Amino acid sequence: MHADEPDIDESLVRRLIASQFPDWAGLPVAPVVPVGTSNAMYRLGEDLVVRLPRTAGAADDVEKEQRWLPRLAPSLPVPVPVPLGKGAPAEGYPWHWSVFRWLDGANPVLGEAVEPGLLAADLADFVTALHLIDPADGPPSFRSEPLAARDASTRAALAELHTAVDTGAALVVWEAALRASAPTGPAVWIHSDLQPGNLLLADGRLSAVIDFGCMGLGDAAVDLIAAWYLLPAHARGIFRTALGADDAAWARGRGWALSTALGELRYYRHSNPAMAAIARHVIREVLAGDGTAP
Repeated sequence: MHADEPDIDESLVRRLIASQFPDWAGLPVAPVVPVGTSNAMYRLGEDLVVRLPRTAGAADDVEKEQRWLPRLAPSLPVPVPVPLGKGAPAEGYPWHWSVFRWLDGANPVLGEAVEPGLLAADLADFVTALHLIDPADGPPSFRSEPLAARDASTRAALAELHTAVDTGAALVVWEAALRASAPTGPAVWIHSDLQPGNLLLADGRLSAVIDFGCMGLGDAAVDLIAAWYLLPAHARGIFRTALGADDAAWARGRGWALSTALGELRYYRHSNPAMAAIARHVIREVLAGDGTAP
């Protein structure tokens, strides 16, 4: 999926564990499906998971996760990955990596929400709790820039995808997002990447939030992308109402969802069919309407 991605397989994981965490060396190793885009994950026994970055950018997130996830976890309403070990570069693998406790659940399937209204409420509870955590000394999130800073890349993606996307409709949404007033007040803790591969469900309810590589401080509206990535149109109003998102924040959130999905479709359309399908779905949902009334 990425240029210069290191070779990662079960044999490498076994060697890394044996040399750095010998107490776990006898546990079985199996790849986690579906395959992650930023990290390769291997289940280690019944209770652990090994997470190895695929890119240098993802490797930069290891220290952030190791430091901040244990601090955030107690304030959140559902489990999140708390690191149990930090591995070092070795065996030809170039970066630090992590061992987490395994969290049960299944990724949501697009268009197949069992309890969309309850899921919307669960997501709002999580987002609210995260945004209320003390931001002191927090790092900038992966999506900490003002929305306007994404204008050039968003328009470039639209130009490249003009045969796959209704460019005119997309520009209407995008320009409305750019006109929305900027956030007021200090930046807050945000997850930044609330999409299907980063959530776990049990019986249709949110059971865990995973992959915090993009977390940090930013505009609370970034986490509104969950409305279009995870919820059907009729459940978005529940999410919005629970969060108290005003018109400007909702417009920015819609713009973030569109820009993010366009970038993903542009990057993954030839290398990751599953991610490309999610991106196409989000773009369709965004262009179909905001999904809620003020």
